[in-house]
Amino acid sequence: MLTTILAAGSAAAKGGNPYGLIPALREGGLISQTVFGLLVLMLFVSLYIFFTKIFEQQKIINQAKRVRASFWSANSLREGAAKLEKNSAYRQIVDDGLEAQEQYKELTDPVEAHDWLHGSLARSEATINSALNGGLAFLASTGATAPFIGLFGTVIGIYRALIKIGSAGQASIDAVAGPVGEALIMTALGLVVAVPAVLGYNFLQRRNKAIAESLNAFSNDVLGYLASDGRVRPTTAKKSPAKPAAPTTTAGQTGGVPTRP
Repeated sequence: MLTTILAAGSAAAKGGNPYGLIPALREGGLISQTVFGLLVLMLFVSLYIFFTKIFEQQKIINQAKRVRASFWSANSLREGAAKLEKNSAYRQIVDDGLEAQEQYKELTDPVEAHDWLHGSLARSEATINSALNGGLAFLASTGATAPFIGLFGTVIGIYRALIKIGSAGQASIDAVAGPVGEALIMTALGLVVAVPAVLGYNFLQRRNKAIAESLNAFSNDVLGYLASDGRVRPTTAKKSPAKPAAPTTTAGQTGGVPTRP
């Protein structure tokens, strides 16, 4: 029995298996090979986008931690921005806010300072969020279309199997095994491409939403600082609760208990 299994494995490794992937694609022709290549390309591009976006998101999450730790303890926004990375998303918001404040002094039409600053910071947030969402449309499209692309390959394989059955006049395993195997391979590959794309899209969207909320909160804090000329800023640490005062005693008493003279 072991000798038979080893012999079969050796034959498959040498390309002697007529029902493997390569023979099925060779028999399927240009259409099956094109569908297979397209699905494989979509899979690798989806994985590249997923891991690239994970890296970008984690970088911004780490930046948020540094902002909470040291930014608001600085004496000014410029000093706090100097503590952040040069390409930090949070530093971009601060720099855009300071630039908007300088531009407001050059305006000739009467515009509310709050509206001007708020619009500038909102544009800065939108730019960052747009960069974070880049590539997610491809993941969504892959998750939606990959099963149908695989289904197209499945239809072609079943069609070829029916043609072979009609030509042979009977449904023999040898006649239909190749086309049916090709059809099943396309169905499975379509699912293998679509499921990770959908899961990755939902996961990245959830993290992007959390990052957008953090950026929005920071933007509001920067707006409050600029609009109040530095008088309004978030507290960096909670004050420790005051210790309860010791009980007062009158002369000749200790702890509220009268003592003998």
